[in-house]
Amino acid sequence: MRNIDQHSITAAVVDSFDGCDSPRLKQLMTSLVTHLHDFAREVKLTEAEWAQGIAFLTATGQKCDDKRQEFILLSDVLGLSMLTVAMNNDKPAGCTEATVFGPFFVEGAPHYAHGDDVANGAAGEPCEVRGTVRGLRGEPIADAVIDVWQADAGGHYDVQHAGLDHAQGRGVLRSGPDGGFHFRTIVAEAYPIPTDGPVGVLLEATGRHPWRPAHLHFKIEAAGYEPLITHVFRDGDTWLDSDAVFGVRQSLVAEWAAQADGTHRLDFGFVLNPARR
Repeated sequence: MRNIDQHSITAAVVDSFDGCDSPRLKQLMTSLVTHLHDFAREVKLTEAEWAQGIAFLTATGQKCDDKRQEFILLSDVLGLSMLTVAMNNDKPAGCTEATVFGPFFVEGAPHYAHGDDVANGAAGEPCEVRGTVRGLRGEPIADAVIDVWQADAGGHYDVQHAGLDHAQGRGVLRSGPDGGFHFRTIVAEAYPIPTDGPVGVLLEATGRHPWRPAHLHFKIEAAGYEPLITHVFRDGDTWLDSDAVFGVRQSLVAEWAAQADGTHRLDFGFVLNPARR
């Protein structure tokens, strides 16, 4: 491997994976190195630019903690998250479409009974959410585990509030025998993704806005069905056609209907795909 130059180095690195025991890992690393080297050649990457890129990725890692995943945010704004979701969630017509997970899901959210207030003190206008979980043939799915989470009226998730000692705007419910569920929360509002880290610097440098249209997150799991990670978006939102993370699907847009008592109501039916056997 002596005297390797800019023309021979890619083949040398690819050949170094010959001892890899995992065919899939070998495929991934071979393709990654090939495309990465081709990128460097195409743009004539300078050493200063390489160093700046390393510094950016280092800062991205340093911004991550148990409450925030800056690398997921970076993947989101580059469209990689949604591309991966689209490639891996090609479901039959009639199933609810999947969308990005986002960086603010938290395991172990509190469990609630139907009708409870999931907002739990989060600022915002009151809203009732009613939904159903069904299979592709229309069958009700009982006992589905439904994680929900959302930002408050100020555009922040509970984990972004320093010193907050309890969950707000997130919780776990289970569907009833008829596949139905309902809970109280607050109206979803548009918000900017966090811009106080490397991703924010990237957006500003490339002339992009950080806004996401108003939405409510859902993660639904049920025995015998493929899991679903999705949002329901608020109809009429300014940012539906320019979501910073490219996650909007028309089938996921719904009305938060104003009620006579000044509250709002969202109704949405989720359709799960049977698990592949």
